[in-house]
Amino acid sequence: MIEGIFAYKFLQHALIGAVFASIACGIIGTVITERKMIMMSGGIAHTAFGGIGIGYFLGIEPIIGALVFSIMAALGIAKINKKTNTSSDLLVGMFWSFGMAIGIIFIYLTPGYPPDISSYLFGDILTISKIDLYIIFFLDMIIVFAISAYFQQFKAFLFDEEFTQVVGVKVSFLEYMLYILIALTIVILIRVVGIILIITLLTAPTSIAKQFTYNLKKIMLLSIFIGVLFCFSGLYLSYIFKIPSGAAIIIFSVFAYLFVSLVKNRKRISY
Repeated sequence: MIEGIFAYKFLQHALIGAVFASIACGIIGTVITERKMIMMSGGIAHTAFGGIGIGYFLGIEPIIGALVFSIMAALGIAKINKKTNTSSDLLVGMFWSFGMAIGIIFIYLTPGYPPDISSYLFGDILTISKIDLYIIFFLDMIIVFAISAYFQQFKAFLFDEEFTQVVGVKVSFLEYMLYILIALTIVILIRVVGIILIITLLTAPTSIAKQFTYNLKKIMLLSIFIGVLFCFSGLYLSYIFKIPSGAAIIIFSVFAYLFVSLVKNRKRISY
């Protein structure tokens, strides 16, 4: 069975894509969980749909449109949040709906038959191409480099923002960088689980990892490993039962989180 899976080129691409996606997911998922920016990430994810619609309309790669649009949306949310008294939840809600609306309009205006957007909404890791892998790998390298270069600053920023400012670290710079990295991660995960299902893959691996360690670096590394396990398991279930890959990955992730949480809770009660 395993040999049969590796015999197909699209499945090889899917497995490589799962590893690349898990790297971004494990690192940024840890950061947004600690920073309590989960819904903010969901808002940026849905806003990216506007870029997909514009991409179709202009005849360019939709994922490139999503990348540009999500970065602009992330920076826009950060800027408006700083310059006004508007709550972040309100901004996320507006950008969430705005991005989806823009995407729908431009897809409607695209000449010819309407494109199939289900893979962008619900994910289809089996459709990842070699070009997608190059894009995902490049974005991964940006994320890994940025977090590695500023790891200590991000660590301080996550757990004590006031102290970070006192010691002279430019918090606003870190905040803008984080928004951009979230946007890059969203674009990576769109091809794996889709816009609608992204939040679970960003949070489930980290939520499990935090039950075994409190060390930030170890949480990130363990989250990456768990993310790979989730993607591989969901992909295998998708292959066996002929079901959508994105949904299979998310369902497996949720059940795994519930199982680990119940086991850990029982152990705590028994002690």
